[in-house]
Amino acid sequence: MSAEAADPGAPLRRRSRPRIDLRRLGRVALRGPVSRDRLPDAISHVAEAHRAHHPDADLTILRRAYVLAESSHRGQMRKSGEPYITHPLAVTLILAELGAETTTLTASLLHDTVEDTEVTLDQVKEQFGDEVCYLVDGVTKLEKVDYGAAAEPETFRKMLVATGNDVRVMSIKLADRLHNMRTLGVMRPEKQARIAMVTRDVLIPLAERLGVQALKTELEDLVFAILHPEEYEETRALIAAATGPDDPLETIADNVTHTLRDAGISAEVLIRPRHFVSVHRVRRKRGELRGTDFGRLLVLVGEDADCYAVLGELHTCFTPVISEFKDFIAAPKFNLYQSLHTAVVGPEGAVAEVLIRTHRMHKVAEAGVVALGNPYAQDPAAPPQTEPSDERADPTRPGWLSRLLDWQESATDPDTFWTTLRDDLAQDREITVFRTDGGTLGLPAGASCVDAAYAQYGDLAHTAIGARVNGRLATLSTVLSDGDTVQPLLAQDTASGPSPDWLDHARTPAARIAITGWFSDHPDEAKPDPETADATGPGTRGEPAAATEREAPARSRSGPRPTGVVVDDPNAQVRLAGCCTPVPPDELTGFVVRGGAVTVHRRECPAVAAMQEIGRAPVAARWADGEGGESDAGCRVTLVAESFGRPRLLADLTEAIATADAAIVSATVEPPSEQLVRHTYTLRLPDAAGLPGLMRAMRDVAGVYDVSRAQHPAPTG
Repeated sequence: MSAEAADPGAPLRRRSRPRIDLRRLGRVALRGPVSRDRLPDAISHVAEAHRAHHPDADLTILRRAYVLAESSHRGQMRKSGEPYITHPLAVTLILAELGAETTTLTASLLHDTVEDTEVTLDQVKEQFGDEVCYLVDGVTKLEKVDYGAAAEPETFRKMLVATGNDVRVMSIKLADRLHNMRTLGVMRPEKQARIAMVTRDVLIPLAERLGVQALKTELEDLVFAILHPEEYEETRALIAAATGPDDPLETIADNVTHTLRDAGISAEVLIRPRHFVSVHRVRRKRGELRGTDFGRLLVLVGEDADCYAVLGELHTCFTPVISEFKDFIAAPKFNLYQSLHTAVVGPEGAVAEVLIRTHRMHKVAEAGVVALGNPYAQDPAAPPQTEPSDERADPTRPGWLSRLLDWQESATDPDTFWTTLRDDLAQDREITVFRTDGGTLGLPAGASCVDAAYAQYGDLAHTAIGARVNGRLATLSTVLSDGDTVQPLLAQDTASGPSPDWLDHARTPAARIAITGWFSDHPDEAKPDPETADATGPGTRGEPAAATEREAPARSRSGPRPTGVVVDDPNAQVRLAGCCTPVPPDELTGFVVRGGAVTVHRRECPAVAAMQEIGRAPVAARWADGEGGESDAGCRVTLVAESFGRPRLLADLTEAIATADAAIVSATVEPPSEQLVRHTYTLRLPDAAGLPGLMRAMRDVAGVYDVSRAQHPAPTG
């Protein structure tokens, strides 16, 4: 709200449209005798505000709701000494002034009946229907007797889930908190501070995200006054001192009005005072305040095209401050906000910020989702639904709310939910990235490819190995920008898991909870390798590994050795094929080659099919039972590692190989292609049983996204 709303004693500025005045309720007279066809006097002001937005509204249900609320709360008093019925009346007036439809107002009048009186949800449902019952249930607190210290976070969890199905639940809660904050002065200082901090950390961000600026700004001022009383008083004094006849914004507003009139543009030019917190922020940013810093110009027009016409005239007839221009009409904010923002230089160098919007945009900017009415009302012009759906399509449900609903299911612990909720709401900007299948992902600003992977694939993202961002390979730590196209890449090995350093790059609660949960289930994997802990950090993407960075320990090739393989001809010399390097327990097939030797392949080796196509007869082969084979010298295997290029990659891979007690017989590194590097290693292991562990160790190296057995055909001569 405006500074005037936060401070009733402050004088109104000239030329300013009266802001929504939500302070008209003091002590309300209790219900007296009322005829069946007339509204009680106590809610006549609510009816007047409601009819201003909805002239044809049926007020009968409001009368019935008030009668039930007043009779149920009769005898109850607020801590301020007022009859309790004044609270639901005040909350309902707040919503009526914002333009809420009749169902919301009905639920608002009844929002405390189930919590604080003998009225039950079944009674509400019977008298007022399913929707009103759902809204009342959504804002009803959980009993502290049943939940103890978890009552508050679990109540917010319940409200968030209810809001996911009907955003009007949170509208009522925000209006409820606003009236409670206005009357918080009767509470003990420590309780005031606790309620103010929850309002600051949870309710104000929710009001911002739902676009209800009229509630958000007044809540900010009330919290500011409680948590920072000295700065509040300083700001109040500055605003009072700046109020006077010589307002530079008045002069600029007159010039803008004449300019638009001469251009034939029908527009209303108003001065919009800043609220206390806004003035305080400007003061911290600029130091000394200018005369024009206490308000902004608001230009209201009829159509979207008129907004751009106004912008053109202002930038033509005044000197614009280009750095201040923002187009939130072409690209609306995630909370439905639309406006053109600019700044122009007026007489004597005074700079005025200007907001340009249509009357409908202004209504939505003030009231957010409340201004949209009932999002579930059936459009008479729309064809009827042929198949019932368990979930109602909600045009007001934004991506951030869907994310909250997704991750809250994983945050079973109330403390984790409460902490994570505050952290998520602290991220006040959202970006949209595109999936390759045409869908979109809504993510907080600063989100990385890790967040995109979990947002798209859920727990399957544990196997993520990298991503393509705008068609180019990128590490999972890459920070995404608004409008990027992202394609997370998953490994074929579904047994692999996340890296501990992913937590350094995850911004969304869903990603952090999923990663933390995986490590809780796999405690042995939770310790990061100190050599690779920062391997996916900023600056590592797209740099190919240098093959000469560290010499791989190589051994000279030896001739055929005993293999531990038995073939039909016991006198034949047997050797393992270099193309697929079989090891136990691979299934085998042999072929006689020149010199009478038998070369043994893995059955799935491509060379087997090639041999059979040219008419070579296969030779039965199997691993010898109980024979040492190569036990004195180990077994040999060829592995192919595919990775994203980065510094020290080759060194880290050879370190992982050495740690697994494997010796490198030979190694080749192909030139990088589109940031992709392919390594081929022929390795000797003490025992074939160590092969799975070796492959896991290589996959765990940062930047490596797949390790597989070699499958290329080899010369068979």
